[in-house]
This record gives sequence, C-alpha cells and structure tokens, in this order.
Amino acid sequence: MSVSKMSAPDVNQSMCPSRLVLEHVTSRWGVLVLAALLERSYRFSELRRTVGGVSEKMLAQTLRTLERDGFVRRDAQAVIPPRVDYSLTELGREAGEQVWGLARWVERRMDEVSEARRGYDEARTS
Repeated sequence: MSVSKMSAPDVNQSMCPSRLVLEHVTSRWGVLVLAALLERSYRFSELRRTVGGVSEKMLAQTLRTLERDGFVRRDAQAVIPPRVDYSLTELGREAGEQVWGLARWVERRMDEVSEARRGYDEARTS
C-alpha cells in the first residue's frame, strides 16, 4: 500500500515509513553528506575528503540510501577514466538546509552543552 493510500505520515507511529527517512537524513553521515553537497557537486573521493572520518564503505552506503530516497543525484559519465558526480536534488537541497541549520545551531551552543555535561557528571559523582 502506498503512503498516499494510508493515513497521513506520523513519525510518532512505530510503523510510519517517515521514521526511516528521518533516520537517513539525520544520521551522522547523512547530515554531513547533505551539508557538503549544499555547496556544490562532488566526486566520491572529494566528498570523502570533505566529510572527515567517513569510511569508503559508509560513504557509499550513505550515498546509495540518499539517492534511493530522492535526495542525491548520481551522475555517471561514460568517459575514461569513469567519472561520477554527486549532487542534491531539489528535495535533497531542502533536507540539507534543514539539517545543516540544526548542525550549525549545535555548533553555536556547544559551550552550553559542555557546561551542562560537566554539571551532570559532577552531580553523578558526588
């Protein structure tokens, strides 16, 4: 049954397919890939260097998942050597802007988060 024939998506419902999509775009690598692609299109190796710490396997998996969900466009060019570029679809650009806003907010509030963590840890050890 398609989503349009079911009741409206509700991420709070355990079987709602929107939960899986939310997981894809808010995963550590999903956020960072979407954010990087907001700047421009990238080849795989460039994207891997830009998204520090991601393994080749995880980047490939993340790109496939985001492509399947309609957020990333894979453009394979029939040249020698082969060239594949990754870019955002319009849907991907919208998702990227949303999650990148959250990521930037976290960056701005890290001092407060660190202070809260210290207070919590001190209270637990006292």
